[in-house]
Amino acid sequence: MPNPASYRPAPGTIPTDPGVYRFSDPAGTVIYVGKAKNLRQRLNSYFADPAGLHFRTQTMVRTAAKVEWTVVRNELESLQLEYTWIKQFDPRFNVKYRDDKSYPWVAVTWAEEFPRVFVGRGAKRKGNRYYGPYAQAWAIRDTIDSLLRVFPMRSCTNGVFRAAKASGRPCLLGYIGKCSAPCVGRIDAEDHRAIADDVCDFLAGNTTQLIRRLRTDMLAASENLEFERAAVLRDQLGALESATERNAIVLGDGTDADVIALASDELEVAIQIFHVRAGRVRGERGWVADRSDDSSLDELVESFCLQLYSNPEIELSGGVPKEVLLPVEPASGSALEELLTDVRGGRVRVHVPQRGAKLALLETVARNAKEALVLHKTKRAADLSTRNQALEELQEALGLEAPPLRIECYDISHLQGTEVVGSMVVFEDGLSRRSEYRRFVIRTVEGSNDVGAIHEVISRRFRRYLDDQASLSGETAMLVDATTGAARKFAYKPSLVVVDGGAPQVAAAQAALAELGITDVPLVGLAKRLEEVWLPGEEFPLILPRASEGLFLLQRARDEAHRFAITHHRGRRSASMVESLLDGVPGLGELRRKALLKHFGSLKKLRAASVEDIALVPGIGPRTAQAVKDALAASEPGEAVNTATGEISS
Repeated sequence: MPNPASYRPAPGTIPTDPGVYRFSDPAGTVIYVGKAKNLRQRLNSYFADPAGLHFRTQTMVRTAAKVEWTVVRNELESLQLEYTWIKQFDPRFNVKYRDDKSYPWVAVTWAEEFPRVFVGRGAKRKGNRYYGPYAQAWAIRDTIDSLLRVFPMRSCTNGVFRAAKASGRPCLLGYIGKCSAPCVGRIDAEDHRAIADDVCDFLAGNTTQLIRRLRTDMLAASENLEFERAAVLRDQLGALESATERNAIVLGDGTDADVIALASDELEVAIQIFHVRAGRVRGERGWVADRSDDSSLDELVESFCLQLYSNPEIELSGGVPKEVLLPVEPASGSALEELLTDVRGGRVRVHVPQRGAKLALLETVARNAKEALVLHKTKRAADLSTRNQALEELQEALGLEAPPLRIECYDISHLQGTEVVGSMVVFEDGLSRRSEYRRFVIRTVEGSNDVGAIHEVISRRFRRYLDDQASLSGETAMLVDATTGAARKFAYKPSLVVVDGGAPQVAAAQAALAELGITDVPLVGLAKRLEEVWLPGEEFPLILPRASEGLFLLQRARDEAHRFAITHHRGRRSASMVESLLDGVPGLGELRRKALLKHFGSLKKLRAASVEDIALVPGIGPRTAQAVKDALAASEPGEAVNTATGEISS
């Protein structure tokens, strides 16, 4: 493996101009392409201390044997050159967005004498017309089934077609009217192609003209007293309208657009895209990728767009549309818009919707992206072999005597030093065990002292552990309290303790354990910035590979502790805000305030409630309900919103 110092450019030889660079391996294969506003500053960062680099970046610079660059004049030129090189070289160290599942498309074999329609997946063939991809296979199959009642084109395989032609008898679809049976000569090639053309028009979104034509033919048949034909056309019209309803209009202006949103964490990013054509969602795709660096949201969006519109293997719905809706402005600003305009050969607008139907659709796509990321992580975590691999990797990396079958993770949450709370989440055998989660209200520490709060939480948890262990001695030892019948919450000793934070938080947790005389519980900290694993007493952190299943398990535990702590903090903050706002309401004591909070759950819902809704709470009459409503109206609603922006969590 080459040493990065062996091919590092001489000092002063790298220009400070904007440009595009590429790393190549000893065989000359391009393995990474990137762009920079200042080439010298960016390239020098690759040859800095390897410990400070992302693991994937470390691997890339050690795999490479040469770096080259091209100076450009502006951001647009750098984006165009990066787009060209990515399309040409397909570098393996650039972020790879892999499809999170296979999506079906509809194909029409237009090159054949009697075109066939079918639903399929995988590679496309020359000579066919393709529509989609579609989100649900069953939905598009149902649509095709309804469509064949209106336009009875061939849908059988070539083998079935030849067998029917040889025997002179059509298949079942020909008997029930879902195929015009060209195999036995009921229709000639020209008329059958006209039917296939109507199917293609429908799949392309040109349904209005088809419906209008069927309605006109139906009325004409009725006027000519051809009632049987009019009844057939009526049924066909109903089937076509039913199929059309499955592709509901989402943008009333008939926009052709790609709507892109993403959800990400420190390790992975999920991208979701809706292909909207003629105002209807014609296809939906999703990708999941490992994050190869600490790119910002706008950089992730831009890199995805470059790959989406440059990679021929990515199936698009009609190529580059007239409009691309994004959650944030791309990193290069208007340069991406100009690039896509050149690729399409026509005007493309790239923007972030601010209101209306387009914003609502973008929010829907964002929800889908978030669910896709959660589903991906759930599938990954639920895999037994993957969990075993994660536990074994942690055992080896941390030098443990056995795999950490029980992991406890701790986090602190507060709002500028107020309502400080702690959380403890438990993972057993790599899976979260919610019944073992615990919450702590910090009592002895004031202000934004996360280190002190960690010390208190660890001390309280393991003091309870020692107390429970003392009560479990002897032959009558039980993990259930004989007096209350409740489980002893802290009777188990964890195989590994994880705190959210770096060296200071680890030192505080280690001090708490030492004060209690506990020396056999392994302890680590997970810092957010570079996902560094800190061990007690170590000067430098442990860097696990970014693709490590062990790191993924630690990250899941840390994120779950973070979520649980914030949920607890918000609940306490909401309760304190309600109590402070309603403190002076006549006839409203502590019990009634608690009843209000329990009934509505949050201050936001209480503000939205009417006087009649408030009066339904037990103990709250109409007069008191009106007084509560007046007190809430007199308070400034913006205060509750602004305080949320200051929420922090260690």
